This record gives sequence, C-alpha cells and structure tokens, in this order.
Amino acid sequence: MNEAIENLLRADLRGRTPYGAPQLDVPVRLNTNENSYAVPDDVVAAITAAVTETARHLNRYPDREFTELREALAAYLRSQTGVGIAPEQVWAGNGSNEVLLHLVQAFGGVGRTALGFTPAYSMHPIITRTTGTTWVDGLRGTPSGVFDLDAGLAVRQVRATQPDIVFVCSPNNPTGTALTLDVVEAVVEAAPTSLVVVDEAYAEFARPGTPSAMTLLEGRPLLVVTRTMSKAFALAGARVGYLAADPDLVDALRLVRMPYHLSDPTQAVALAAIRHDASLLVTVEAIKGERDRIVAELAGLGYPPVPSDANFVLYGGLADARETWQALLDRGVLVRDVGIPHHLRVTAGTPEETSTFLRAMADLPDSHRQHARDTHQQALEARA
Repeated sequence: MNEAIENLLRADLRGRTPYGAPQLDVPVRLNTNENSYAVPDDVVAAITAAVTETARHLNRYPDREFTELREALAAYLRSQTGVGIAPEQVWAGNGSNEVLLHLVQAFGGVGRTALGFTPAYSMHPIITRTTGTTWVDGLRGTPSGVFDLDAGLAVRQVRATQPDIVFVCSPNNPTGTALTLDVVEAVVEAAPTSLVVVDEAYAEFARPGTPSAMTLLEGRPLLVVTRTMSKAFALAGARVGYLAADPDLVDALRLVRMPYHLSDPTQAVALAAIRHDASLLVTVEAIKGERDRIVAELAGLGYPPVPSDANFVLYGGLADARETWQALLDRGVLVRDVGIPHHLRVTAGTPEETSTFLRAMADLPDSHRQHARDTHQQALEARA
C-alpha cells in the first residue's frame, strides 16, 4: 500500500483483511451459500415489468421510507412465523450486511463492545470493527457438540464481557446449527441493557420444529431478528436484507442510514419477488433435500458432517482442509474453506451439482482422510 495512504488510514484498519470469498469461474460453485436455482420465468417477468415501470420515474428520489416494501415484508413474516409483525417493526437495506451495519452504527462505536460466539458469520466482526467498536470472540460448545451454543456458556461470557451488542446466529454460519429459544432468552435476560441481534439469514431452510426468535420480540425492545432475501428467495444479486424489532429501535436506525438508501429498482425487485414467493420458495424444499443427502452420503464416505438447518453443510474428517479444497477445485467443484481445521463447508446445490460434489469427494485418495494422515504420522514417529 502507498505509504501516504497507509499513514492516513485509520490505525485500527491497518493490516486487516477485507471479506473475500473466491469468485472463480468453475462448473460447480458451492462456496457462498447462494441458491443454485435460477429465478423462475414468472418471477423474471414480474421483476422486469416492475423495473420497467419504475424506470419512468428515476428522475425522482425513491420512497425514503420504502413503505410498500415494509408492508410486504411484514405480511411475509406474519405468514411464515405466525407472529403479528407490523410494518413499523420492519427495516430493510442493501443486503442484510447493510442492516447489520446500521445496527452497529447506531448502537456500537468507539468505547463500545460487541460479542459473538465463533465460529460464526465472518462479517459480524468486520462490520463491528469498521465502526470502531471492539469485537470479542466468544466460545461455542456443549457436551453434545463442539459447534452448538450452550445457554450457560453464553450467559457466562455475556456477564464477563458486559457487551453493548451480542450477535447470535440461528442457523449458524458456517456450522449450520440452530439455536433453541432458551439460549436466546437466556442471553437477553443476562444482557438487559444490550442489543441482542439474532441473525436468521437461513431460517427458511431450518428443519421442522426449529423455532424463530421472531416469536420472542414482543416485550423485548432490545431484541432484533435479521433476515435476507439472498438465500431462500434466490436474490443474492439484488442485495435485499431486512430485520424485525421494536418500532422505537427501528426509528433509531433512521439516524444512521443514508438518505434514500434503497433505490426504486431495488424496492421494485423485492416487491415483485415477495408477491411471487410461492414460485421462489418452492426451491427451498428441494435444497433441503439435497442438504440432507449431502449429510447422509458424506457420513457414509467417512467425512463426518455437522447436522444442518441451513442450505449448506460443514463437514470434517479431512487431513488438510486446504489440500482437499484445492483437490475439489481441480475437479471443477468450488467449496469454502472457512478456516476451521480439518473442515470444509459446501452449499447444497441442484441434484446435479450435489452429485458432482459427492463423486469428487468419493474419488479423493485416502490420504485426504484425517485418520489416514494421523496413522501415517504415527507410523513415521514409531520408526523414528
């Protein structure tokens, strides 16, 4: 970096690495949890018509309050969760990352602290640090699973840290594990003056019976639940995220958002998609089927998967995750190395994509298995 630029750059940003999931042109891309199914033709037609109509009025600023979109999102959440979400409880942005940024801009900042339980969504600490907020890496784990989050462990960390903001994910990225509501309730109770953000980006993919934190919003003014249209709605390219919270909390976000932050075309695309949610969400069940297929077949191959409530699977048993990532890429399959030793994460794609991935895993030599590498190393040490 140019010395003058580096000297002027905020000291707390120097040496940091930006978000950067690989964007490679390969036959099977299963690394960023996108919906592998193209937007259906009827939805494409509706989006095209909506954007064409709004294009006539691009000389004017968009509806700053995105009123119609908030009403549509509230209605969708009511239909999905059974909770009486009102439009004034809904906020939206250019992807859930902007919504999260608004929250940290409003309630974080220099001298304030945010706590998350890692491994979790990698953008939480990045967003937090860009606002000058101190990030604290919390721990996950229960007697039954290293990637689960135990209420007692979470509460102890909240009390020790005394954070201003607490992030929890359900289902969690990159592990796919969902929370029970008692964990969220315990965190809220342990942090009565803290903002508690439940990131539910993958909620539509959860297995039957998995609860949503939307059901806990009433009477909890500092609880926020965030969602996205990138995954279940197959709109990653449109960049639309949203949240539900107390109306007063939503009102506070107006203090930090940029004027007219949601363009007319963005609002039009999102509205057209919500009005055709039946066409879009039909792929959710297909994706869940492929996810469960991945879990079953990886287990059979000797690569233990983490049970998932998301549209992806984290799996282990790898001698060297980076080596296996490259071996899969050499076979035309792009998955995600999330930095957890001996583990990779794979998105559940179409049946064809899933089959290609599973064949590639099955074709890997035994040296990719963690137990095989361990046994070889033990043999070398024994001979020495």
